[in-house]
Amino acid sequence: MSAEPAIDLEHLKLYSGGDLALEDEVFALFRQQVEMWMRLLDPKADEESWASAAHSLKGSARSIGAHKLAKACSAAEAATRLAPTGRSVAAQDVQASINEALKFIDQHTYKMRIQALRISSQRESS
Repeated sequence: MSAEPAIDLEHLKLYSGGDLALEDEVFALFRQQVEMWMRLLDPKADEESWASAAHSLKGSARSIGAHKLAKACSAAEAATRLAPTGRSVAAQDVQASINEALKFIDQHTYKMRIQALRISSQRESS
């Protein structure tokens, strides 16, 4: 596993200002984008569909600071003219990076919610 986190939280905070509700909304949109575009990142798809899906996934990844995923999407985009077997490897790399990003998001969200509950509890007991 890479030392680089799946999501660059400093990048994300530039856009969210550290607002957890906004981060939740951005993560929900990212999940929707990933679900939609991964269905279209089919190694047997025509070149235009493949390139569009890879490019769109790359943009979604960059928007939240998922740099490793964006790199995998760039590689998939470069594989547009490859045969389905070559594209299949690229699609698997993208899926692995998506899985890593989604796991990071789940862990980060859980951590932030626990932290918010502790702060709320401390305020109530004061």
